[in-house]
Amino acid sequence: MTPAPSIVVIGGGPRGTGVIERIAANAVELYGDRPLDLHVVDPHPAGGGRIWRPDQSPLLWMNSMAEDVTMFADETVELAGPVVAGPALDAWAEDVRAGRITPDADPAVLAEIHGLAGADFPTRRLQSAYLRWTYERALAALPPGITVHEHRTTALAVTGPRGGRQRVRLQDRPEPLLADLVVLTVGHLDAEQDPEQQGLADFARRHALVHLPPDFTADSDLDALRPGEPVIVRGFGLAFVDLMVLLTEGRGGRHENGEYLPSGREPVLYVGSRRGVPYHAKIGYPWTGERPPLPQHLGPTWTEEMLSRTGPLDFRRDIWPAVAKELGHAHYHRLFTAHPERTALAHEVFAEKYAAADPGSPELAGLIAEAVPDPADRLDLDALDRPLDGVRHDSPEAFQEALRAHITADLARRHDPERSEDLAVFLGLLSAYAQLIRLGDIGSWWHGFFSYLASGPPGPRLHQLLALSRAGVVRFLGADLTVETDEEQGLFRARSATVPGARTEARALVEARLPDPSLRHTASPLLRALRDGGAAITDDGLLAVDPADGRVLDDEGRPHPRRLALGPFTTARAGGAFTRPRTGGPAFRQNDAAARAALTFLRDLSCRGLLAS
Repeated sequence: MTPAPSIVVIGGGPRGTGVIERIAANAVELYGDRPLDLHVVDPHPAGGGRIWRPDQSPLLWMNSMAEDVTMFADETVELAGPVVAGPALDAWAEDVRAGRITPDADPAVLAEIHGLAGADFPTRRLQSAYLRWTYERALAALPPGITVHEHRTTALAVTGPRGGRQRVRLQDRPEPLLADLVVLTVGHLDAEQDPEQQGLADFARRHALVHLPPDFTADSDLDALRPGEPVIVRGFGLAFVDLMVLLTEGRGGRHENGEYLPSGREPVLYVGSRRGVPYHAKIGYPWTGERPPLPQHLGPTWTEEMLSRTGPLDFRRDIWPAVAKELGHAHYHRLFTAHPERTALAHEVFAEKYAAADPGSPELAGLIAEAVPDPADRLDLDALDRPLDGVRHDSPEAFQEALRAHITADLARRHDPERSEDLAVFLGLLSAYAQLIRLGDIGSWWHGFFSYLASGPPGPRLHQLLALSRAGVVRFLGADLTVETDEEQGLFRARSATVPGARTEARALVEARLPDPSLRHTASPLLRALRDGGAAITDDGLLAVDPADGRVLDDEGRPHPRRLALGPFTTARAGGAFTRPRTGGPAFRQNDAAARAALTFLRDLSCRGLLAS
């Protein structure tokens, strides 16, 4: 008897759930009522996966408002398959409150859902309930011929010939899963320590110190950090925010009326990074009025021209000028249309000259200086990226005051509709990301810059950071942070260019960031097996995939007919964990293309009777 075709999705988090939703949406058109076995492999509950699992502290929030999170495509997304409407997180919560949806969630999460408003920042465990419901809805939408099998375990390896069934080896299972096609959506995974981290870990062991390497903060051993003791923290992004919350409120402290009331169980966090400042706060006002026409200077035609070039692209030379011009277009379009009193030239005249000027040229700089009198109204991307470049302070105390002023100013600006050109730049970033993701691997700098400007923490978290700074629980170190080891003293030592001559010593060091997604140092046996089995790896250590449908490329550039991959460990990584409604999210397009490629391949195998044993 001919076996039913089988597809194995490895990773049941948001990316895997998104692919399954697209399989359900496209199955009737591309696969019909044929039988198919769909296997989902993840040690954590499908829907949320590891990062969005339900058993997390209620203190941990999303860094997006409920109204800005959706798992469903809309008409703004370029899809080959059908758009299947579904609720964003805030609309889903309203459906729960109205009794139209009954999620499988514990009473505490249900209480959060009933109190949720669109402008609220939900907890991660609430988001987990939304993701689980999305997953279950996708399963319910599958045709009757598709049978789903969940495996709550870890995939260790995928083997098999290009022309035959793949074998997915599972942890603690003697027999592999047989798959006609495999989709890897494993998300963020642990990493082996690179040489620097291994050296720091060895030093910590020799001197009985604490070293916490890059990790998902909720899984780090924070109990090792002792009350009252200094801790050097390297990293000022979202992982730091989680760390800050768990070591303060998580240890019994309270925020009241803008002040922090310590419990006495907190360590003292000395934080610095490359930039030396936290990510920009989430923008706290809605869009009104005319939107900038996007894309304008960085659209599909430009992308196709880049893809047609021979040889590798250089980001700064070939790509960044178009990105900068696109972001400037969004910024100045909003400034001229919404705040014309701050401009000195007719918008039509400016727009024509701006479009004609070369990016970064003296002509463009002169045009902007003429048309926008106040330098504070001009877009300076270099200053935004590195606000502490060249800034020096005579003492750590002077820097504490200065950085609190910087954070306060950022909060005020990001919540001021009179500065709505910032929201226009955010929309420009989303538009640019949708194009750049088509280029494949363009290096890591762009992804970090995007996250710094567009994916920062909720405003309330930065208000809490200010309160913790005033209470002395958090101390700022500055930019270009370096960490040294002192064998004689048995201590970690941190220095920053921002406060020359100052140094901070501690017996604990925390690397506040997720592990690098590079396959060169991955701790995943699955990804190591792919790496060692001939899959193509980029200079940044990412798994190379075909940007058209996510097929894994080998070291000769050939797409594997039976292996697809999507997510942060691939060249098909997308910005942010989730998509805002009506922003044409590229992750939806990727998921749809992968699902359609998988269904077409499996249909053709079935029709030709080529299911291999």
